[in-house]
Amino acid sequence: MLVGFLAGQATQSSVNTWYASLEKPFFNPPNWIFAPVWTVLYLLMGIAVGRIWNYGIHHRWVKSAVYHFGFQLLVNGLWSLVFFGLRNPIWAMVVILVLLFLIVRTIQQFRIVDLLAARLLYPYLIWVVFATYLNAGIVLLNFL
Repeated sequence: MLVGFLAGQATQSSVNTWYASLEKPFFNPPNWIFAPVWTVLYLLMGIAVGRIWNYGIHHRWVKSAVYHFGFQLLVNGLWSLVFFGLRNPIWAMVVILVLLFLIVRTIQQFRIVDLLAARLLYPYLIWVVFATYLNAGIVLLNFL
């Protein structure tokens, strides 16, 4: 939740100014939808990693799954900093593609330890795929 809060701070600094001035794809949802969606996603992510952690961090597979989770979470926060903080959708596109790869790897690692924990990350993966299309649409409409 802390990463989500910090990412939200970076987002708030630009959402009503710079971001509002960008041309957006036709499938861009209204701004109010992002906060509740991310709140639910971070809650599901927290439950998922909590389930993994419950198996005991001393186990090799648990440790690997938690490391993968932590790394993708940092990249998740990095996307907001690059897109909204630095106002750079092109580099944010690179970050979000890396994030997608890391989410898939995290799901694979979670699946080894706990199938339900892995499945709890599917909505997150789906949302980030959608966010990738939004990011690409903004790049195409504004920078190419």
